[in-house]
Amino acid sequence: MQLLLLPLPVSKIRLLSALLHVKLPIRAFTAAAAAATPVKMVKAVVIRELGGPEVLKWEDVEIGEPKEGEIRVKNKAIGVNFIDVYYRKGVYKTDLPFTPGREAVGIVTAVGPGLTGRKVGDVVAYAGDPMGSYAEEQILPASVAIPVPSSVDFNVAASIMLKGMTAHMLLRRCFKVEPGHTILIHAAAGGVGSLLCQWANALGATVIGTVSNEEKAVQAKEDGCHHVINYTKEDFVTAVNNITTGKGVHAVYDSVGKDTFQGSLQCLASRGYMVSFGQSSGLPDPITITDLASKSFFLTRPSLMHFTATRDELLESAREVFSLVSSGVLKARINHFYPLSEAARAHADLEARKTSGSVVLVSDSDLIG
Repeated sequence: MQLLLLPLPVSKIRLLSALLHVKLPIRAFTAAAAAATPVKMVKAVVIRELGGPEVLKWEDVEIGEPKEGEIRVKNKAIGVNFIDVYYRKGVYKTDLPFTPGREAVGIVTAVGPGLTGRKVGDVVAYAGDPMGSYAEEQILPASVAIPVPSSVDFNVAASIMLKGMTAHMLLRRCFKVEPGHTILIHAAAGGVGSLLCQWANALGATVIGTVSNEEKAVQAKEDGCHHVINYTKEDFVTAVNNITTGKGVHAVYDSVGKDTFQGSLQCLASRGYMVSFGQSSGLPDPITITDLASKSFFLTRPSLMHFTATRDELLESAREVFSLVSSGVLKARINHFYPLSEAARAHADLEARKTSGSVVLVSDSDLIG
């Protein structure tokens, strides 16, 4: 008997094969089903090779549906941080290709099966893992998404989440700043530096900050620096020694790295804390353990992800940051906006120290709209 085959829907093929006891390959049905499902494409920044800002490419990428425990978020504002530069250059390692970015605020557009506590339309923020926020939409574990208070707008939340929680880690966890402490903050007019100055001042500390020009010096003063050092005009070690009458500071918060590390150690008082949390000028030169012995220094190289490892720790940190923003203690300085498609220009300006405060990327579709 000859069987006449006609084009039929997958459901009817299944029924017909069952009736005729014909075993068809599962992959045939999978391919047919996939072909019937439209593929969703979004724009994203993709890095396929390590290097300068020019390796940031604006491409179409495929995005799927959220799985169990996941949500899909349409990003409205994306924070730019120096950690993005470290990954782009290969200072921090990850597999190629990848989409950079560890901070964004957006609107939930889809919720994975069985997930409760999240719904389409929720405004959420995240900071940290996973990487991939330089995209119009992204899939996130629901566990990392933090509800954004209505009192905090998209741009402020995107500019302050990662930097604010970093400031919380530095000032409240690594070395707990209290009234009477004197601290030194490098890059005082930067995204994290600006928040550190504001927060430390509110905690009652005497704040010394370093900057690279007079414009940034004015901002640092406005943010709560009691003493501002323009390191292009004077040696910051000598200046700190004069300000503290030779006593030194209780803690140094150093995100610069190679250019400042040794000098930072010289600025510390006995039993002072050297908190190294970045290396915008490169990795610091190696030191020996005995280099800490002259004044019994403490040295730490913290990573935010270790201080927000649990959901409770994450929420505690974010709530304190949002609370201080809502009360006016912390003010986000969003001095630079770029279209998401021009992330390369944002990186170039950031590395050239042309920026101050926070840098935010905004979706091109929102700019057009």
